[in-house]
Amino acid sequence: MATNSSIEWTEVTWNPVTGCDRVAAGCDNCYALTLSKRLKAMGAAKYQNDGDPRTSGPGFGVTVHPRSLEQPYRWRTPKIVFVNSMSDLFHAKVPLDFIRDIFDVIRDTPQHTYQVLTKRALRMERLADKLDWPDNLWMGVSVESADVVDRIEHLRNVPAATRFLSCEPLLTALPGLDLTAIDWVIAGGESGSRARPMDPDWVEDIRDQCDNSGVAFFFKQWGGRTPKANGRQLDGRTWDEMPALATAL
Repeated sequence: MATNSSIEWTEVTWNPVTGCDRVAAGCDNCYALTLSKRLKAMGAAKYQNDGDPRTSGPGFGVTVHPRSLEQPYRWRTPKIVFVNSMSDLFHAKVPLDFIRDIFDVIRDTPQHTYQVLTKRALRMERLADKLDWPDNLWMGVSVESADVVDRIEHLRNVPAATRFLSCEPLLTALPGLDLTAIDWVIAGGESGSRARPMDPDWVEDIRDQCDNSGVAFFFKQWGGRTPKANGRQLDGRTWDEMPALATAL
């Protein structure tokens, strides 16, 4: 349940949980749901014993994969790991004990840096004092539009060593962001045949807010039907800033 990743800001994806449901406009063209349907059409029944990414209503069935917890211990070199690219760790159907198990794996493998991204920021905050937060965990929230900026305050209220925002797919302008205690911001346009347009002014404003606040800024892509063709340069350069990686004990 781990693969090398084409996502520019990480190295591998690790999916101890798969499955999710729509919670906001940012979910409308979810790549994980699209991929799960492709897997099902290709005969993903071979994964049934470890949790098939079944489709279910507006999302696809949430399934935990205990056997996947062993995977990070087998990686021979340090990696940057995006956790649950095919799910949301703080989905209501993910048990607290399994979240704890994942945090334990992260803590036990300090040579790796783990990135967790959620849209369920309120549940994340409510569970925060029930979790032992590893130093090598970067905790992020999706902030794709102006109506969900409250997720940032929920993020600020958890004791993560590194906090980040993912403004992708960026659907509206985000003026006046409070970046206090935020270490990193990713921004990017939506990709795929139904990609919604992104105004360049929105991205430039986020970049400038990060610069003024001393926050690392990463521009992932302009997006569109063929995002690689549109590239990822902003004002004539690429923006690949990242927080400092955790140091293994």
